[in-house]
Amino acid sequence: MKRVYNFSPGPSVLPLPVLEKAAAEMCDVNGTGQSVMEMSHRSKDFKPIIEKTEALLRSLMGIPEDYKVLFLQGGASLQFSMAPLNLAAVPEGEPKKRALYVDTGIWAKKAADEASKYVEVSIPASSKDRAYTYIPQAPAPAHGDAYYHITLNNTIVGTRWPSVPDTGSVPLVADVSSCILSETLDVRKFGILYAGAQKNLGPAGLTVVIIREDLIGHASSRTPALLRYDIHAGEASMYNTPPCHAIYMTGLVLQWLEDLGGVTAIEKINREKAGLFYSYLELSKHFVSPVEKNSRSLMNIPFVPRETDGEKRKRIEDRFVKEAAAAGLVNLAGHRLVGGMRASIYNAMPIEGVRSLIQFMETFERSLN
Repeated sequence: MKRVYNFSPGPSVLPLPVLEKAAAEMCDVNGTGQSVMEMSHRSKDFKPIIEKTEALLRSLMGIPEDYKVLFLQGGASLQFSMAPLNLAAVPEGEPKKRALYVDTGIWAKKAADEASKYVEVSIPASSKDRAYTYIPQAPAPAHGDAYYHITLNNTIVGTRWPSVPDTGSVPLVADVSSCILSETLDVRKFGILYAGAQKNLGPAGLTVVIIREDLIGHASSRTPALLRYDIHAGEASMYNTPPCHAIYMTGLVLQWLEDLGGVTAIEKINREKAGLFYSYLELSKHFVSPVEKNSRSLMNIPFVPRETDGEKRKRIEDRFVKEAAAAGLVNLAGHRLVGGMRASIYNAMPIEGVRSLIQFMETFERSLN
């Protein structure tokens, strides 16, 4: 069987034991004689699957009892609308409420732009002035603000909040798509956490929302049913057909993580992987990380040639990505909006993959001398 080291930012690498178990159960899961993809979501066969997935997530993240876990669809991008629609509704004709958004990259900006349709968006801090290569100091919210939004890990530019801002009584809402379960996180510091599954949880198609119960039930009557947290919470994520197979796969990934030792264990591995790669870049003659040290992501590591000539730099990048793929190191091109290269080293990326990438880069560098 041929397997490459897949550094894709998403959909991303999945643990091999998970894929093997899913393959073995493709036609018969849990002795039911059915594939999960054939099951009714309301059946006695699927109920234990979704319940176990939620229980594992609660255990691994330490989710308090007064938080709901919702299994939704639409990707993290749909949460750009759902959060303001549910947290900042006002009667028709009244002024919009204000919400704060810290601008730390392309996805953070998209979230703010979408929210501006429903709330008065204030951006108290931004790192756009230096191409989003750092996390800015975030001012405290004002009393009466509807909520405070951050993107905890910025997939495209490779930055990560070094600490969670204290927003007091104002609910903190965070997009954790590319860092969920990568390191320990105090759920109590947040009003809402949301994540697309396709990076650290499972395959694309599932979105997980973790929401404090007192924040549920505030959408206006005009809000579409599928965009209301209270309806999904009241129906235990079964208001409409959920992404059953993605939930099943996520459950397998969570079981794999628990068997590995949980979030504390994977955080240690992730810090070791990132440390190896950043240490290599610090000593490299031809490649460099564009991100400030105290803002560097554990999950997404952009790197660029030190070459200053634009045309030569582009040739190096194109050659690097092509030759790396031929060596079994795939999906290393940077995002189309920023260029360069990027290694996404999510939970399922083994440390051997990072070592193989470094070994390839050392050989590639010698060819540039």
